[in-house]
Amino acid sequence: MTTGKPIAVLLVDDHAVVREGLKMVLARDPQIKVVGEAGTADAAITETKRLKPDVILMDIRLPGKDGVQACNDILEQWPQIRVLFLTSFADDDTVLAAVLAGAHGYLIKEIGVDTLIDSIKRVAAGESILDPAATKRVLTWVKTRSTAPPEPGREALSPQEQRVVALVADGKTNKEIAADMGLSPKTVKNYLSNIYQKLQITRRAQAAVIFAKQSTVGKPQKS
Repeated sequence: MTTGKPIAVLLVDDHAVVREGLKMVLARDPQIKVVGEAGTADAAITETKRLKPDVILMDIRLPGKDGVQACNDILEQWPQIRVLFLTSFADDDTVLAAVLAGAHGYLIKEIGVDTLIDSIKRVAAGESILDPAATKRVLTWVKTRSTAPPEPGREALSPQEQRVVALVADGKTNKEIAADMGLSPKTVKNYLSNIYQKLQITRRAQAAVIFAKQSTVGKPQKS
């Protein structure tokens, strides 16, 4: 960020040891300030309301409500906040669920300290980050699954829903999708919810990543 104000970060992880480690790591950079922490999705929402952080660094697996649902709830109320998922796995369902929830970034847990700090700064500045290998695999999977004949028990996506998926795959935010399609952001959110159910995306994330919607490989063209 170009201002003198540090990036306010809220840490969300159900393991206190992980939170302590992240606080120590992020304290190395004066441009980042950890302003709070939470161990559950509900606590994350409460702390977000109280603190209004710039960036939320959040685990996907949380007790009760998972991180994907928490991300969705948070961005619905505070769309200006940026959400990064931190996880150990980049399985297709997890990445796609995070994309549809509106998260702004994810990287594999094994990233280095410098990369983590740089990623937080980039996301706070408005960029989105997604591991290139995961991007290619997942977006191919999304496009194939959204246009293929539905599996038994799975309802086909409508042409409008397929268009929404294509825009998501292009790295568009919900707000940008709404503008492109002449819809309200709430309508886009409803489409995404229906798509999520129709594609039968499971939320079987098992631990921590930083993830987002716009890959570093192919950024959407602005008109």
